[in-house]
Amino acid sequence: MTQPGGELGLRRTLGVGDAVVIGLGSMIGAGIFAALGPAAHAAGSGLFLGLGLAAVVAYCNAMSSARLAAVHPESGGAYVYGRERLGEFWGCLAGWSFVVGKTASCAAMALTVGAYVWPDHAHGVAVAAVVALTAVNYGGVQKSAWLTRVIVALVLAVLASVVVVCLTSAESDAGQLDIGMPSGADGVLQAAGLLFFAFAGYARIATLGGEVRDPARTVPRAIPLALGIALVVYVAVAVAVLSVLGPGGLAGATAPLADAVRAAGAPELTPVVRFGAAVAALGSLLALILGVSRTTLAMARNRNLPGVLAAVHPRYRVPHRAELIVGAVVALLAATTDVRGAIGFSSFGVLAYYAIANASAWTLSPAPAARIVPVAGLIGCVTLAFALPGVSVAVGAAVLGAGAVAYGARRWWASRRRAAAG
Repeated sequence: MTQPGGELGLRRTLGVGDAVVIGLGSMIGAGIFAALGPAAHAAGSGLFLGLGLAAVVAYCNAMSSARLAAVHPESGGAYVYGRERLGEFWGCLAGWSFVVGKTASCAAMALTVGAYVWPDHAHGVAVAAVVALTAVNYGGVQKSAWLTRVIVALVLAVLASVVVVCLTSAESDAGQLDIGMPSGADGVLQAAGLLFFAFAGYARIATLGGEVRDPARTVPRAIPLALGIALVVYVAVAVAVLSVLGPGGLAGATAPLADAVRAAGAPELTPVVRFGAAVAALGSLLALILGVSRTTLAMARNRNLPGVLAAVHPRYRVPHRAELIVGAVVALLAATTDVRGAIGFSSFGVLAYYAIANASAWTLSPAPAARIVPVAGLIGCVTLAFALPGVSVAVGAAVLGAGAVAYGARRWWASRRRAAAG
């Protein structure tokens, strides 16, 4: 398929099921294995309130993204939406937020793989995982969707085992499911920010708009379906783990699902949980690299990133140069950074990305009822972003500011060249 202007287009091979699986591969990843403990530490008895708030913000973002994808069925997600609905600057800022934030998230997922597979050599394993999955993506998106389907099936099986073991254990106590009001709102907001990290994967579906069949119909169906499945899984896992560990035990757990099955009297399941965590992180990493490279392609085609990254491989029909550069940057980060810093920075960038998506959806209709969801999503994104730790907010704002300055400098230089040519 050739784009207007002679550019080689991406192959549309993905259906609703494939798109849902790619979204689940991003959402049901390492977040559910790692985020419950810190969220319980932040919110205590408000854990479920934080989970509910994260789900509401994610739902608003999903609905806004689905409506926008139906109108603008192209690869690039909020980068395309912001450019078309708000102007080139906002589209560029959204793309920059996504690429930077999700590149950091890729590094976090790769380091999670390393921590579970071989803790003493976590950085080396992380780099190897990035190299291997970049090679898979290079071979074509259909192969990526197939591998993601296998990973999602394995992770869901592990999570189902955890739920069954915990809820049928003699140690399970429904009285520990304390969902009362927490001592303060700050903890709930921080927990929501941590848990939102585990919901953010549905953006991968929107960024694949150029590779799904009938995107105006497929993307709006796939996004809420993937989000709903993920929410059901998260609630089930949270209930099961809390019933065994309680809010206090969960708050102090470094590997909450592994600790839960051990406390439930099934220590033999602990290696299986560790394996599931590693596989889940691999699934997230696979889909993240896929999404970042597609947004990079869209930005390069509009010269908001170097034009050399706009190339599509003539045989595999993938943005091969974008995939290679993204893989190289992620490998470098995985070799030099830590998980906590990567996740904090990633969360700020992702929430900024969704804020622009909601602002874009606000322009689709002047009807007040149609604007309720985008407004709620925008307010939610901004609130959760500034509820993150101060260092994450400061670094994230500085990096986004650098992107804005680079955009201004590029526009200034382009105007000077036009003036000189005239």
